[in-house]
Formats: sequence, C-alpha cells, structure tokens
Amino acid sequence: MTGWKLAGIWALRAISVLLVVGSLLSTTELNQWWIRIWDFPRIQILAGMILCLIALAKFDRGWRPWLPLALVGFALWQAYRVYPYTPLSPTEVARVAEQQTDRTGCFTALTLNVYQENREYGRTVDLIRRIDPDIVLLMETDQAWADAVAPALAVYPERIDRPLDNTYGIMFASKLPMRDASIQDLAQKDTPSVLATLSVGGHDFRMIALHPRPPVPKQDTEERDAEIVMAAKQSQYMTLPVLAIGDFNDVAWSDTTRLFKDIGGFLDPRRGRGTYATFPAGMVWLGWPLDHLFMTEEFLFSEMRVGESVGSDHRPVIARLCLDPERARARNEEAAAPDESDEKEAGEVMEEFEQDTARDAVEGEAG
Repeated sequence: MTGWKLAGIWALRAISVLLVVGSLLSTTELNQWWIRIWDFPRIQILAGMILCLIALAKFDRGWRPWLPLALVGFALWQAYRVYPYTPLSPTEVARVAEQQTDRTGCFTALTLNVYQENREYGRTVDLIRRIDPDIVLLMETDQAWADAVAPALAVYPERIDRPLDNTYGIMFASKLPMRDASIQDLAQKDTPSVLATLSVGGHDFRMIALHPRPPVPKQDTEERDAEIVMAAKQSQYMTLPVLAIGDFNDVAWSDTTRLFKDIGGFLDPRRGRGTYATFPAGMVWLGWPLDHLFMTEEFLFSEMRVGESVGSDHRPVIARLCLDPERARARNEEAAAPDESDEKEAGEVMEEFEQDTARDAVEGEAG
C-alpha cells in the first residue's frame, strides 16, 4: 500500500470517527458551544456519513465492523431527527386555497436578519417595497440600518425599534393595528425581543419576535435556551393566538426548539414540507433553518418561502398567513400539550440560566 493511499484511509477513518463523536455529543444536554454546534448541520452530517460508508466499503476493511456499524447507527439517528422536515412527514398546518387569502383575516409577514455589516441597504429597501408586507421584522439593525430603511417603513403606522451596534438591534413595523407593544431583554442584556398584540380580521393575536445569541466561542447556550423557553412560557399562558418569528440561532430539529413548540403549543408550517433553510445565504441548499415562523392552532397559511439573497448572510422569510380560529382548529394538527417531562426540562433550562447568571455576577464583582 502506497503512503498516499494509507494516508487517505487514515483521513477517511478520522472523518468517520469525528462524525460519530459529533453526533454522540449532540445527543447530550450539555450547553457548551462546541457541543451544541453539532445540532446545526444534521443534514450535512448525514450526507457525510453516507459518503464515508461508501468509501469505507470500497477502500478500507481494517476497522470493520465497528466503524461502519457506528456510522449506520448514527446516520439513522440523524435521519430520524430531520425526517419531520421532509415531504415524507405529515404536515401540521393546513394550507389555505389561494383564492381565500384576500379575506380580512389574512396578512403577509416578512422577517430578515439584515447582517449588520451588510451595507447594501437598497436591496432590503427594494425587498420591503416589492413584497409590501403587513408586518416587517428586521434584526441586526444598528442606527445606520434604521436610517437607511426609514423611507420604506414610513408607510407603516405602527413601529417599535431598538437599534444597537452589537448585532442584536431589532426593528418591527406593522400595518395591522398594534397595542401593548414592548421591546424586552428576556434573558440577556442588550439582546432585545419584541412583544405586541396585533389585530386582523376582527381577531387579536400576540406576536413574539426573538433573536437570541448563538453558540460561538466564549458563548454557550444557557441564555439562548432560556430566552426561547421564556418566550414559550408567554405563549403557554396566553389566551390569544400567538405568532412567533425571528432568528432563533437554533435549528428547527433541536431539542430546544422541540421544547419551545411543546411548551408554547406551537405548530410549524415547515413540517412535512421542507427545511426552508435561510443560512448561509449563499448556500441555502446546504444550509440550516435558523429563521423561524411558528404559530398556534388558530392560524392557516397559503404561502411560506425563503426569498432571494439581499446581501445578508441570511435570506428573508416571507409568509402569507390567515387568522381563522374556527376553520384552522378544524383543519390543523392538534398542538402537542407539554407533559411532565417537558415542564421538568424547561425548569432545568431556567435553573441552568440562573446559575450561569449568578456565576457571571460573582465573576464580574471579583473582576
């Protein structure tokens, strides 16, 4: 065996072991950033495992059967996790016929993480004017972004903004009547969320817009997970229908998002239809669904799509929704009610967040 061939075989083994170990780590509840990032590329990991299995079968007999068996086992597990976001899975939210979307209870939503360093303002302004949505959520908006999009948002009578230069600024604009609106730091300072009550077609609904911080070096997921759980709790105790939107910096198939759905009583229109990946913008076909739109069972939808890139590292999400409680409850899948294990898990998330917050406070005082 030549040196190059041997090196290739060992590289193949190393990649296979890395994929297996990463998949194993992602089954844990540990919050370290370098563990939780394995939640994101499940489709890519699955594809990598299949390619490794093919290559091992052709070129390497040395580590049989254990390495191929481990790859098969974790490939099946990864497939199980992403299965709900394939056309093979049942849908949760019913679709409205196109001719019914002009009813008074229907509206269009646009959400976009603009990417603060992106200075192609005109492309986002053109997008807003072209789509002419009823509600607009923009994230990562600093003051320069707020000034740039002001002309496009001038036609929106309802506005609530907090521009920030830390990549967590947020802007929300609505043509729907709005009340009880506020911008709150649910879990982490200067990481704002928008909460508001909107009205359409004679019905009120509560809107929650999130943009928690992602798992990156020196930033684990206690705060992100706590913010997501806090938002779910708001929906759990809400008598109104609820729409939750935003860049959650979490993927649709994660345990945290599953807990969010169960605690908040949410449905996901992507289930049974596709991943609707939005990040990275240049490779959506290979990307992750970081930008979300969840709804309680009173909503139907006629359209949800990922728009074209406008210079950001995210692509926009555009949806046409209808708030029609009676028809929707009759047609939608019933939302899963939180059970005892969900409540326990949510409690553990909040306990870890409180411990982390207390530890940071002590370290800050010591510093």
